[in-house]
Amino acid sequence: MEGSEIVYLVVAFLVVVTIARGVRIVPQQSAYIVQRLGKFRAALQPGMSYIVPFFDSVAYKHSLKEKALDIPEQVCITKDNVQVTVDGVIFIQVVDPVKASYGIADYVFAISQLAQTTMRSEIGKIDLDKTFEERMTINRAVVSSIDEAAIEWGVKVLRYEIKNISPPQSVLLAMEKQMQAEREKRAKVLQSEGEKQSAINIAEGQKQKVVLESEGVRQRQINEADGQAEAIRAVAGATADGVRSVAEAIGHSGGMEAVQLRVAERLIEQFGNLAKSTNTLILPANFGDMASLLATTMSVVKQTKQGDR
Repeated sequence: MEGSEIVYLVVAFLVVVTIARGVRIVPQQSAYIVQRLGKFRAALQPGMSYIVPFFDSVAYKHSLKEKALDIPEQVCITKDNVQVTVDGVIFIQVVDPVKASYGIADYVFAISQLAQTTMRSEIGKIDLDKTFEERMTINRAVVSSIDEAAIEWGVKVLRYEIKNISPPQSVLLAMEKQMQAEREKRAKVLQSEGEKQSAINIAEGQKQKVVLESEGVRQRQINEADGQAEAIRAVAGATADGVRSVAEAIGHSGGMEAVQLRVAERLIEQFGNLAKSTNTLILPANFGDMASLLATTMSVVKQTKQGDR
């Protein structure tokens, strides 16, 4: 009994060991490739699976999570023959564990090398000045080129990012001088624009000043003309009123005698003024006959009065 118990125990131990060797627990976001006697049999999904001990074996273990691979620093030559040092990082993900196991020996190494060669090719297509501006274009070109080849390896290239672009020190000094010159140029342009705008503003101010002054002179002349016209109208009105008053006075008793007296006074007064202003005085032939002169003048007044009627 003791011998048979030992045999049972040994058999039970072997069974337990065999079962334990056949149980495989696959973590989430992982895939195991199982081979039977060296030939592919199955790809185990996350969870617990069982393989035949001693016949089956887990040949490859793949993580289905996104990976970030560091692309080593390398020297690239731009289109204008300037050497720059470039490095980056690429993000990949295994989408077909079978192809990743049997499509290529080491997809990580292959993708890294392909990223470097593609980067050298893309940098060689552009000038140094545009390498910093065209980062996104270069990144997309690298992803497109690598993804086309990596899909046969069961790997998806998600994105690529350039980390650093480092030109030689001499180029950096030249770029610094160029940027300084550009800044000085912009400063001078801004200063000249300011001076130009200032001159324009001054000219506009002078123009507006001249316009306003001319408007003021014009308005003053208009006002003066209006004042003179109003004065003339007032004088004319006053004269007309005076003439009407005189005409009315002539029509009353004694009016003609008053007119005769007034005409005689004005006649004598005007001849007196002439005598004061010049030494030579020409008198009418009948100046001594004052009565006839007054009679002639009064006849004109009477005719004018009758004409007004």
